[in-house]
Amino acid sequence: MAERVVAIIPARMASTRFPGKPMAKLHGMPMIGHVYFRTRLAKTVAETWVATCDAEIFDYVRSLGGKAVMTADTHARCTERTAEAVLKIEAETGRRTDIVAMVQGDEPMVDPQAVDLAVQAVLDDPNLQLACLMAPLSGDAAFEDPNQVKVVVDLKGNALYFSREPIPSRKKGAKSVPMFRQYPIIPFRRDYLLRFTTLPATPLEKIESVDLMRCLEHGDRVRMIAVKNTGLSVDTPQDLKAAARAMKADKLMKSYAVSEARR
Repeated sequence: MAERVVAIIPARMASTRFPGKPMAKLHGMPMIGHVYFRTRLAKTVAETWVATCDAEIFDYVRSLGGKAVMTADTHARCTERTAEAVLKIEAETGRRTDIVAMVQGDEPMVDPQAVDLAVQAVLDDPNLQLACLMAPLSGDAAFEDPNQVKVVVDLKGNALYFSREPIPSRKKGAKSVPMFRQYPIIPFRRDYLLRFTTLPATPLEKIESVDLMRCLEHGDRVRMIAVKNTGLSVDTPQDLKAAARAMKADKLMKSYAVSEARR
């Protein structure tokens, strides 16, 4: 029997760096709308849901004819919101989820083929509990930016460490180093995600403010898959402007923007 994959997009209005970020307009559409429509185009995904604690986001997604679920407003981590959402979605639909593809709500240029690539890695390896994408950083400024979560991997492509600091170090005279950011499309096996969220936050997870450090500190594998182009993460109003410029020539947007225009 084929494994059932559900994509969940955690989103909340109370971002410390950019309050109201999911509903910020991008080419006339709230950003969360772009993420929802693009994620839904992934071929490996049976259903796409938005998980939120804010009625404004919930009502907007429902107005699109989309699927949304309300979660608690006490979650400190997006993984916790996603785990709660899985159980509520299963209760509502009466169907069990096998793989949960968590897609961050601040990735308005998310590529559905990238979602498929990450999900397929987990589908292909029954012993793999989760995977994550990584993309090359565009230059020194991005490498130094604390809003960008950097990652280094071993020779098999498994994560060694995540940090908001520039890793690996360039202070020993290396002319060039691999510079990759974590691209937050993360498919989890359902039971692993639920177990993960019951574990207490780990020391390095707190220091780096990166959820996936909890996996590494418990000795679990995080398979990293390199992709070439992932668009832009939106952490600030300035990032939103950059995304608006980048999306002017975006062909994928044309395939779903009519849905917003018809509302």
